[in-house]
Amino acid sequence: MRTSLLFRKLRRDLRHLVGQVVAIALVVACGDAAIVAMRTNYDSLIATRDVYYRTRRFATLFVHLRRAPETVARRLAEVPGVATVETRVVADVVLDVPGLAEPATGRLVSVPDRGRPVLNDLHLRAGRWLDPARDDEVLASEAFAEANRLHPGDRIAAVVNGRWRRFTIAGVALSPEYVYSIGPGQVFPDDRRFGVLWIRREAAAAAFDLTGAFNDAVFGLAPGAAEATVIAAVDRLLDPWGGLGAFGRRDLLSARFLDDEIAQHKVSGTLIGYVFLGIAAFLVNLVLARLVATQREQIGVLKAFGFPNGPLALHFLLLGLVPAVAGTVLGAALGVWLGGLVTEVFATFYRFPVLAHVTRPDELLATFLVSVGAAALGALRAVRLATTLTPAVAMRPDAPVAFRSTWLDRLGVRHLGPALRMALRNIGRRPVKAALTLLGLALACGLLVMGRFFVDAVRFMTDLEFHRAQRQDAMLVFAEPRADRVAFDVGHLPGVQRTELYRVVPVRLRAGPHVARTVIMGLEPGGTLRRLVDRRLREQVLPAAGLLIGAEQAHRLGLRVGDTVTVEVLEGSRPVRRLVVGALIDDLIGNSAYLDRRAVARLLGEGPTASGALVAVERSARPALAARLKGTPIVAGVNFRAAMIRSFEETLARSMGMTTAILTTFAGVIAVAMVYNGLRIALSERARELASLRVLGFTRAETTRMLVAEFVLLVVASLPAGWALGWLTCWLIVISHNTELFRLPLAISRGTYGYASLVMLLAAVFAVLVVRRRIHRLDLVTALKTRE
Repeated sequence: MRTSLLFRKLRRDLRHLVGQVVAIALVVACGDAAIVAMRTNYDSLIATRDVYYRTRRFATLFVHLRRAPETVARRLAEVPGVATVETRVVADVVLDVPGLAEPATGRLVSVPDRGRPVLNDLHLRAGRWLDPARDDEVLASEAFAEANRLHPGDRIAAVVNGRWRRFTIAGVALSPEYVYSIGPGQVFPDDRRFGVLWIRREAAAAAFDLTGAFNDAVFGLAPGAAEATVIAAVDRLLDPWGGLGAFGRRDLLSARFLDDEIAQHKVSGTLIGYVFLGIAAFLVNLVLARLVATQREQIGVLKAFGFPNGPLALHFLLLGLVPAVAGTVLGAALGVWLGGLVTEVFATFYRFPVLAHVTRPDELLATFLVSVGAAALGALRAVRLATTLTPAVAMRPDAPVAFRSTWLDRLGVRHLGPALRMALRNIGRRPVKAALTLLGLALACGLLVMGRFFVDAVRFMTDLEFHRAQRQDAMLVFAEPRADRVAFDVGHLPGVQRTELYRVVPVRLRAGPHVARTVIMGLEPGGTLRRLVDRRLREQVLPAAGLLIGAEQAHRLGLRVGDTVTVEVLEGSRPVRRLVVGALIDDLIGNSAYLDRRAVARLLGEGPTASGALVAVERSARPALAARLKGTPIVAGVNFRAAMIRSFEETLARSMGMTTAILTTFAGVIAVAMVYNGLRIALSERARELASLRVLGFTRAETTRMLVAEFVLLVVASLPAGWALGWLTCWLIVISHNTELFRLPLAISRGTYGYASLVMLLAAVFAVLVVRRRIHRLDLVTALKTRE
C-alpha cells in the first residue's frame, strides 16, 4: 500500500516536473551519445584497420636504398626473424594530369610481373589487374583517381628518369601501405596532387635502369621476432648498397597517423563524454535537492503517517534515475548511430576497402552503469535530506530569511530600480544557491567554448604554418641532391623572384635508451621564405652551434638544451656524429630537427648540396612556372603553398568537422537544459513570494521582471566563469592530442567566447518565454497557502 502510494506520487512528480526531467534526460543522452559514438568509432577503426592489415598482408618492416643486386634479397631472407621479404622498385616522378594546371607528384611502386604481391597486396576497386604483356599500364590509388576524376582507360603523362612516358590506367586500387597518402615535402594529404601508381616490376626496372636490382624492400617478420634485432641486421646488410635505414610499421607515416588518430579518439571521446556526465550528475543534484526543499511538508506528512525512510529514499532516488535511464537509452541509440556515421567518414578518409562497424555490448553496459551511477550520486544529497528530516521539523515552516543590510546594500543597491534591487538582495541573502546556479550555467557555457575550440585551432594552425612559417609560393623537391649551382637554374624559371635552397637528410637520433627516426632539415641562415615559428608566434633563429629540435621530440628523447645527442645519418657514407642541442622549438606539426645548411654539409662530409628549393613567384607567372615544371627532369615533386593550404584545411575539416558539429550541438542542448532548469527551479522556490506581490498590486509583467532579473544577472555573471572552465577543458583536450607528429594549439578566439555567450543569452530568452507563461498562469490561492 505504502509502495503504491509512493509510486503514484512519483508519477505525479514526474508529470509536474516534465520539463526538468526532459532537460536532465537530454543532458545524460548527450553525454552517453558522446561516449558511445567515440568508443564505437574507436573500436570500429581498430577492427577495420586490423582486418585490412591482416587480409592484405601488411608488411612489418620497410627499407629504401640506392641500388642493390637482386642476389642480396636471398641474404635478406636468411636474416633470423624474417619470414617474408619482397623487393621492389620505388621512385617519385612528376605527373601531367589532365585538368590539373600545376604538376602532380606520383610515386611509382612496382608489383610482380605475374601474380599478386606477397606483402602489401592491393585491393582492386575498379578496372582490372595489369596486363603482363604491356609496359604502359598502371594501377592508380583511389584517392588520387577520385580527386582528379580519373577512370580505367584514362591516360596520364610522367617524367620518368628524364624521359616523357604516357601511361594508361588499367584499374583503381587501395593499399594498406597508403591508407593515408602523403607526398614528398607534404605534411597532410593532397589527393589532387599526389598519388600512388603501381606498375609491373619489369617495366619499372627498365625505366629506372634497375634491371636485376632493387631500391626498396618490405619484410614480414616471424612470430616472436625482435624487430630491433632484425632492423640492425638488415641495416648491416644494406649499408654497402646505400640503405637509408630500415624502420618498423610504427614509423611509416600512414600507419603512424592512423594510430595517433585512433588513440586521440579514445582519449578525447572519453574525456568529453565524462565531462557531460559530470554535468548531468550536478544537474540531478541541483534539481532534486531543491525539490526536497519545496516538498518538506509532504515528506513530514508521510513520515507522520508511518512511512519509513527506505521507501522515501527509493522514491527520490527513482526521481533522479528515471531521467537518467531514459537519457542513457536515448544516448546509447544516438551514440551507436553517430558512431556509425563518424566511422564511415573516417573509412573514406583513410581509404579502407571494407568497414567493420563494431558495437560492444560490454561498453554499452559500462556506459549505462556509469550514467546511472552519476545520476544516483547526484541524487544522494536529496535522499539524505529527505531521510534525515523529522516530521516535526519538516512540517514546520522554514525559518524566515534574515532581511538585514548586506554588502550589496553598501554598494548602492538601494538606488537601483525595484526589480533589480530585489534580485541583487535575493542573491546576497542566498549565496550558496546562487553560487550553485551560477556554477551550472558556467559549466554549460564552458561546453559551448569547447565545442567551437577545434575550429579556432585549425585557423590558428593555418595562419602559423602557411602565413608565418612557410612563406614560399612553391616548394620544389629534387629527384636527387644537387650542388648549390642549381640555385642559378631555379632562379631562371618563369616568374621566380627569390630562391632559398634546403637540404633534407634522414637520420636516427639516439639519446641513451631513446631512439627516434626523423629528418634534419638544413635551412638558409637568415632565410625569409621558411621561418621557424613556435606556437606562441615567436620566430626562432637557428642556433649558431648545435641542433634545433622540436620540444615534443626532445621530450620523448629526454633531451634539454645543452645535452648531446647521437646523430646517425641514414644516407651516403652514413656517418655518425654527436651534436649539442642548441635550442628547442615548441612547434605544432612534424618532428623534424633543423640545422644551418652549411652545418648539414659538414655533418655529411660533403660540399653544399640541396634536396630542393623554396621559391617566391610572381603571381601572374605561376601558371607558366607550373607548366615548365611538368617537364623538368630534376624535379620529382612540387608543392604550391595555396594548394597546401586548401589540402590542410580540407583534411582537418574532414577529420574534425563531424566531431565538432556533434560536440557543438550537444553543448547547445546542455546549455538550454541548464538555463531552463535554473529558471524553473527559481520559479518553484519563489512562487509564493511572486503570488504575494501580485496580491499587493504588482502586475504580471512586474513580477516576471523581478524573477527574470535575478536569473539574467546570474547568467551574465556565469559567462566569465564559463570562459575559464571552457579554457580549462580545451587545455585538457590539447594535452590528450599531443602526439609526435601533430599537436593542437590552445587557441580560443574572441568569436568563440562571443558565440558561447550569445547561445547562453538566447537560451535565457527561450527559458524566460517558457516560464513567463507559467508565471502568468500562476494560481494565487494555491501559491499563498501557508503551513499550519
